[in-house]
Amino acid sequence: MRAADVSHAHFLDLQPDDGLIRFAGARAVLIGAAALGQLRRFLVENVGQSAGRAVLTQFGYTLGANLADAAKAHAPWISDERHHGGLRLHALAGLFHVEPPGADPLAKEGFVVLGSFEAEQQLSHLGRSTEPSCWTVGGLISGYLSRATLEPYFALETRCVSMGHAACRFTVRRREDWGAARAEELRAFDAASLQHVLDASLEHVAATLKATEDRLHARRKALEGVAEDSEPDGVIARSPPMKALVELVRRIARVDATLLITGESGTGKERIARLVHDESARAAGPFVAVNCGAITETLLESELFGHARGAFTGASHERAGLFEGANGGTLLLDEVGEVSPGMQVKLLRVLQEREVRRVGENKSRRIDVRVVAATNRDLVHGVAGGAFRRDLYYRLKVVEVHVPALRERAADILPLAHLLLGKAAERMKRPVRGFSPEAAELLMQYAWPGNVRELENAVERAVALMQGTTVEVRDLPEELRVIAPAPVSHTGVRPLADIEKDYIVAALDRNGGNQTHTAAQLRIGSATLYRKLRSYGLTTPRTPGPKH
Repeated sequence: MRAADVSHAHFLDLQPDDGLIRFAGARAVLIGAAALGQLRRFLVENVGQSAGRAVLTQFGYTLGANLADAAKAHAPWISDERHHGGLRLHALAGLFHVEPPGADPLAKEGFVVLGSFEAEQQLSHLGRSTEPSCWTVGGLISGYLSRATLEPYFALETRCVSMGHAACRFTVRRREDWGAARAEELRAFDAASLQHVLDASLEHVAATLKATEDRLHARRKALEGVAEDSEPDGVIARSPPMKALVELVRRIARVDATLLITGESGTGKERIARLVHDESARAAGPFVAVNCGAITETLLESELFGHARGAFTGASHERAGLFEGANGGTLLLDEVGEVSPGMQVKLLRVLQEREVRRVGENKSRRIDVRVVAATNRDLVHGVAGGAFRRDLYYRLKVVEVHVPALRERAADILPLAHLLLGKAAERMKRPVRGFSPEAAELLMQYAWPGNVRELENAVERAVALMQGTTVEVRDLPEELRVIAPAPVSHTGVRPLADIEKDYIVAALDRNGGNQTHTAAQLRIGSATLYRKLRSYGLTTPRTPGPKH
């Protein structure tokens, strides 16, 4: 049988019930040409044209070689026309057809290809090309002929529809017959060359991404105004107490022990817990946080341990709890001091046995979780008063760290404020240059009873209300502005000594009469503050002002 007489009936076997298509005895799949065009576009745009050409050429070469093997096994009679048979099979596969029919692919003048799916997709997805673009087709022809004749042949395109020509034209020759003029195109057939081109393309992509990342990082830090104050772990630690805390936390993170974090509300205990997770061997696992004080006892049990279907009204399906969700990672039990006595017993069992039992189930499930607990309460007093179980307290307090209040780390206030200012400005899409000297001074003088959370709220308010590009005193909350004495009264300029006295008294009231905190914020010694207060006649015990 001549190749020109071969039809689909000789090679195509459809088995719809089994979801199988066989072409020339080998399993095949139908893939839309548009999908291949999208793949082509992705390769060119992401790894470059040279790498994209190499990938598609070698992909086509493998397909052609496999088709030759399948045809030889399925229809050995076609081997009599091994030069022409491949072109006919490619036409039956919907790839292209040649003109004239039965053309010899090894003819010196080459042959014309019509209906190339690849030229069509090049024009559709990437537009007109300046060089031949039927890379897969060239690989198919080369792979089929090389396998069928057992001699290495390479098909290169000399004209292409994607370049504006009326038809595509290919010529097939041995490598040595192509000469040096087409050597660069022949490199697309070499596996080693493919690796080299891909490596070069990936290096280019990586360099581009790195440059983009650096530009974005620089832009963000310029917006924040604290490029020199940022830490890679996201924790601002300029003050000695915070530097010591971060160093301790990094050492603790290396040991997979239960950790108790204490500190006032809003000091950043969750951020410290996340730092422990990020610096530990569990960093690749999940970090899950739950506020125990915000959930009722019944719901908290289901939230932590999960429940079986039908365990209670509304439990329409089984659900894994947060302990299971944090498997392989870290679970933060925030506000653990708010947990009821009944839940304390259940938590103690989980910590001891390292297994959970879902609500409504009898079987236990093993867990691998590092537990970090956080509280703003004094658990020692809770244990003494019977509100908190002693055994649970010591189970949680394998290691304990205390996060200092913001007023105890004055050196961190401005770096934190700049960091929060940058984030708020980016979120609200407002141009911000920074704080005015007067506003920055007020930030440093305020006691921040609400700690970092209060500072964040104050900064967000300032960004929302500011009229220019700099945060002024008028943009800050009233509680900050009241500590600033007015230098001028209705009677004229006030004496400097009076202003100093009023300022010190206002700061002392703001700190509830605490002279140590006041001296630290004023950046003077406690003895100096005492002498000034004595000169004002205020060394006798004063009625403390309101605490904030």
